[in-house]
Amino acid sequence: MSDLFAGQRIQPALPQAEVTLIPGWLEVSQAELQALVRSIPWHTEAIVMFGRKVTAPREICWIGDPDARYRYSGVDHAPTPWPDQVAAIRDRVAADCGHSFNSVLANRYRSGSDSMGWHSDNEPELGTDPLIASVSLGARRRFSMRHRNTRQRWSTELGDGDLLIMAGSTQRYWQHQVAKTRRSVGQRINLTFRLIHGRG
Repeated sequence: MSDLFAGQRIQPALPQAEVTLIPGWLEVSQAELQALVRSIPWHTEAIVMFGRKVTAPREICWIGDPDARYRYSGVDHAPTPWPDQVAAIRDRVAADCGHSFNSVLANRYRSGSDSMGWHSDNEPELGTDPLIASVSLGARRRFSMRHRNTRQRWSTELGDGDLLIMAGSTQRYWQHQVAKTRRSVGQRINLTFRLIHGRG
């Protein structure tokens, strides 16, 4: 990674993982956040979990270059073209990470009832040991990780403008989630930038 990061860098000592958290990496005004929300064509979708289709408890949008097709949770995703604001964030993330991205999964958690269950970003299109750069905007939510074998856990509160980077063997050995909460929280936008290699 480059030395372009400003501010504090938190690197938890997690076995078989490379995780870096940069709090307050990006400043976005409420007006800019609302404009970004309006620029993305959000939708809910049915995903396959434990052999049956369920409605994912959040809104999503798969965004990327024309050839950045992606399959996860039993669903094929053709990319939506880049909104200008999202492309600008992508370019800054890429410059700071020294890593290119051709796609992003945008997630919108409308309230504490919206969530993301335990999973790893380990689909074939991502290649071996992918670098995933995740930008959080809006309400603060708890982000948790657990080791697939030892069940060791690590959690943190991801706030507005935080950048979380997962690299190396993280996706092979760790899962992560954003659990539901009974706390009264506003919406949270999460942009997880990825590089899709294709299936060959």
